[in-house]
Amino acid sequence: MVNDFELLEHTADVGIIAYGASIDMVFANAGKALFSLITELEDIEEVRYRNIEVEAQDRESLLVRWLNELIYIFDTENILFKVFDIKQLTDTNLKAVAGGEAVDTTRHRLKTGVKAATYHMLKIDKDDGYRAQVLLDI
Repeated sequence: MVNDFELLEHTADVGIIAYGASIDMVFANAGKALFSLITELEDIEEVRYRNIEVEAQDRESLLVRWLNELIYIFDTENILFKVFDIKQLTDTNLKAVAGGEAVDTTRHRLKTGVKAATYHMLKIDKDDGYRAQVLLDI
């Protein structure tokens, strides 16, 4: 894969497409894509780690739940993440460790306020690798 993710323009939202050789990699790259909208990934240091677990009824819903949990942690605890180690992933459960740091306004320029991941145009495909598309409400 050449890219981990790409951003899509959409009328009032922004979309992400995450790529990976495995579904685990797609979920990790979706997290990276999310935080690339919020700030520059290269400005985030890995000094704080967080265990995250989410459940949903299917894989697509799990992706939305995962991204919304990351948004919730950012909104409530002001933590920026840039690395995601998926420890366990089934169609209905995800356990991961996310690495990053607390927002430091002297080093982090916050770019886009992301409100939520949505189900609009949501899809996960498998061909040579995996590809997931999700729209984010900004």
